[in-house]
Amino acid sequence: MVILHPVSDFIDCDFSVSDSWPSYYYQGFCPRSGDCLILPRTPLSEAIAQGLMQHLAKDNYYSREGKMYGILLVELPNGEQRVLKAFSGLLHGCSVVEGWVPPIPGRDEVAFQEARTLAELDAIKEEILTLKQLNERQQYEKLSGEFEQQLQAISDRHAHCKHQRQQKRQQICNTLAGEALTIALEQLDTESRQQKIERRQLKRRQNAVLQPLQQLIAAADERIRELKQQRKELSRQLQAQMHASYSLTNFAGRSQSLQQLMPEGSPTGTGDCCAPKLLHYAATHHLKPLAMAEFWWGASSVNQDKIQGEFYGACAERCQPLMGFLLSGLQMEDAGTENMKAWGNGMSSSFTASPRLPLSASSSVPIIYEDEWLMAVDKPPGLLSVPGRYRDRQDSVFSRLCNMLPDGMTLASVHRLDQETSGILLLARDRQTHRQLSQQFQQRQVRKVYEALLAGFVEVEQGTIELPLWGDPENRPYQQVDWQRGKPSLTQFQVMGREGDYTRVEFTPLTGRTHQLRVHAADVRGLGVTILGDRLYGCRANVNRLHLHARELSFKHPQLGQMHLEVETPF
Repeated sequence: MVILHPVSDFIDCDFSVSDSWPSYYYQGFCPRSGDCLILPRTPLSEAIAQGLMQHLAKDNYYSREGKMYGILLVELPNGEQRVLKAFSGLLHGCSVVEGWVPPIPGRDEVAFQEARTLAELDAIKEEILTLKQLNERQQYEKLSGEFEQQLQAISDRHAHCKHQRQQKRQQICNTLAGEALTIALEQLDTESRQQKIERRQLKRRQNAVLQPLQQLIAAADERIRELKQQRKELSRQLQAQMHASYSLTNFAGRSQSLQQLMPEGSPTGTGDCCAPKLLHYAATHHLKPLAMAEFWWGASSVNQDKIQGEFYGACAERCQPLMGFLLSGLQMEDAGTENMKAWGNGMSSSFTASPRLPLSASSSVPIIYEDEWLMAVDKPPGLLSVPGRYRDRQDSVFSRLCNMLPDGMTLASVHRLDQETSGILLLARDRQTHRQLSQQFQQRQVRKVYEALLAGFVEVEQGTIELPLWGDPENRPYQQVDWQRGKPSLTQFQVMGREGDYTRVEFTPLTGRTHQLRVHAADVRGLGVTILGDRLYGCRANVNRLHLHARELSFKHPQLGQMHLEVETPF
């Protein structure tokens, strides 16, 4: 089976490669040395990937299901260059396909167990679906609604009768006396008692009819809970078996299972993505990687939000945690610019540990604090925190620091700010510091304070906003309040002052959802006033920036203890 393909299978021999710099870098920290290791996505690798896209476009077979595809440009021991290609997961149910890199060893060992477990999971899914669609549920809803209407009708009639009785009592007390008054009042009391009996009888009929249905539904719901727990346990067991069986090898010749590499667990499908497949195959066959490129092909599901033909980097959940291990053992040396320019002249087999990424005309980033473990910068508005997916979105805080600092490529962003938001951004200089700081953010141990100028008058002086936020995959990055699908988000606010038609507010987010402060300000269930310059959420003012600034950051320095950083608000 041919796995190593000539470069000429994908691009013409007289193809001229652009002399622009790589548009993306796969990177990770070496688990032993702590060094930041990188592998570029170069113009040549993108051209090869586009050649593969042309092959895929000719066969509808590949367009029927959407997935990630990838290529890895490698150098053979004799110096020749070849191309490996891979797909993520299964291709129409097959893990081994002629001409493509095979799956990482381990799937075959658990194939029988996987098939049996998947069959059990399908059976559980069908039973849950059946239980959710019980006829008794519809009957209960229908009858419950009918009884509610009857009770409401009785309540309305009884209320009217009660009002009439009160008027009658007042009238007969003014006109009757003695035994005649007693008899008349008794008649009114009897009427009242009969109406109460009528209501109790209807409630008893309601309970007699609905209670058996409720019991059936409660039993079905309990069974659904049991099945979901069973499904969760089966999935966990299968994932543990697969992760214990999957064995990855890096360029230092070391092999570890997914379970060893990600002991705290990982999402389903880890190890089946293109990048791990390609790098593992290259490492086990003594091939030197030069550049890699991954792209999406085929239809995109709602949850994936991928575009056919677009390039994507390592996925954060499944691939990125493995990159440091997979790239370990590669020879790191300074590769000059010329050896990346043309395939015909022979592309260098190594890659630079400190590349220079594209910069804008103004490339400086104000550094407000730095030591040997971390640094903090004051990010200007309009600048990305880290490079985006596409070539026109490479200018970022990270890119500029890579060019400003000798050790720039060892930096790793601990958190991010929206492109339009200015303020304090924290970066780690080594893997251990990055891990410790990231944990503090994940566990909400970091105190963040933002200052904003709102385009209107806020009446409330202070308070807490709690709204569930959900991002529509078809309308990214817009977020909206959604009580069914949204994730909890919590913000404390304090009005700092009012300046004409504007209100200056201090925000302290207790969660870190996308656009949390912007939605909490703009939504009528929050403050109901947009942040000045926030066109995405309805501000129409003609201003040149979003008036939102990350002013303060308090965290525990892994080496120096508690630390508080603060910068001046620029508006």
